[in-house]
Amino acid sequence: MAVPKRKTSPSKRGMRRSHDSLKVEAFQECSNCGELKRPHHVCNACGIITAAKSSLSLNFRTIALLHGGMIS
Repeated sequence: MAVPKRKTSPSKRGMRRSHDSLKVEAFQECSNCGELKRPHHVCNACGIITAAKSSLSLNFRTIALLHGGMIS
């Protein structure tokens, strides 16, 4: 059975755990309604998708209808 030869120092333990912390989620304002939303996601309040690199602004419901999807 594998057993450590030396006790792990607090510094080494801390360096190992440096990537375990929770990340802060990014939010930005929706350009249509002003609610907070995640970047590159559909707005939960108004259903608008806004592309960052172009002036394209599509409604999620129209996209679903174009692709034959059901809307609930």
